[in-house]
Amino acid sequence: QVQLVESGGGLVQAGDSLRLSCAASGLAFSVYDMAWFRQAPGKEREFVAAITGSGYATSYADSVKGRFTISRDNAKNTVYLQMNSLKPEDTAEYYCAASSSPYSMPRGEFLYDYWGQGTQVTVSS
Repeated sequence: QVQLVESGGGLVQAGDSLRLSCAASGLAFSVYDMAWFRQAPGKEREFVAAITGSGYATSYADSVKGRFTISRDNAKNTVYLQMNSLKPEDTAEYYCAASSSPYSMPRGEFLYDYWGQGTQVTVSS
């Protein structure tokens, strides 16, 4: 069956960096657009970043543009989220997701077929 397994979360200070990884199995990885979403306590899950199956195009939420970078290694079936200049408001559970939607890099979570279990990122001030 399809599995998406996130790793790399943790507790850091404001201004620090973290790199999240999401290892995929059980699917034709390069066919799927991949994305990262996050959900802070008491808030709805929100789009963070997405990347096309080829890796040639990316999309970011305005709140992370210029600080976060999404990338993928199709040979390793893994997608990454490099997070720099972290802020306390980046504190959330981070999820990776896979989409086979005909819409490129969709931002709506309902267009994603598979989800990971999440990894917690906590940024202290």
